[in-house]
Amino acid sequence: MIVLKIGGSEGIDYDLIADDIAAVVNEGTPLIVVHGGSALTNKVAEQLGHPPEFVTSVSGFSSRRTDRRTLEIFEMVYCGQVNKGLVEKLQRRGVKAIGLSGIDGRIWEGKRKDAIKVIHNGRKRVIRDDYTGKVEKVNIDLLQTLLDQGYLPVLTPPAISYEGDAINVDGDRAAAATAAAFQAEALIILSNVPGLLEKFPDESTLIRHIPKAKIDQFMSVAEDRMKKKVMGAQEALAEGIGRIVFADGRVEQPLQRAIAGDGTVIG
Repeated sequence: MIVLKIGGSEGIDYDLIADDIAAVVNEGTPLIVVHGGSALTNKVAEQLGHPPEFVTSVSGFSSRRTDRRTLEIFEMVYCGQVNKGLVEKLQRRGVKAIGLSGIDGRIWEGKRKDAIKVIHNGRKRVIRDDYTGKVEKVNIDLLQTLLDQGYLPVLTPPAISYEGDAINVDGDRAAAATAAAFQAEALIILSNVPGLLEKFPDESTLIRHIPKAKIDQFMSVAEDRMKKKVMGAQEALAEGIGRIVFADGRVEQPLQRAIAGDGTVIG
């Protein structure tokens, strides 16, 4: 089993990724796909007159401020245009893909945060009307049933809270939780860079290997969205996943190249 996370930033080539997913699936490799959609969500939010707002937590992580209107736009893009667009590409290539969000069948469950503490203009601020959380439980029964019947699950946030609210969750960490739940052979994360860069955005500074025991030391190297990817890797390693690869989603055969170790290999 391999869990593949496809990022949602500009520059990622979904057609090349779909080509490669089809090739890997046809070889008989069990696969679950998780995807993002951040760049398109930002664009649609601007067009709808509700521009995105990003906040920085007191621990230094940036995330999307998710009020109810933002959540509705988020669902429209992630669960609608991006998810169904990817499923269409895969179906066109003969893959029995089925698109689901973490809400469906309570695939991803977690606690909605009562409040989030952020830094705003250098001062601490508490936000209480936010629909965010973290995947704490992966219900694998539905996914396993689909896999057993030859379907390829294509998953996307949001998740569902224990109380039944949709919650925005980080896709990289949701993918890590999914890999842990299935005790996957590997977690592969494709983005618009070739892996973890020592000096972002200089792609010649690609870090090719990180020993499992030293992953914590590389959090300071990670910039922007890569911080959440490293955090997801930490969580996957802690749950027994032996191999995580950060790889390039802009190239031909991105999944097969990542499986072969092209990118940043952790483990």
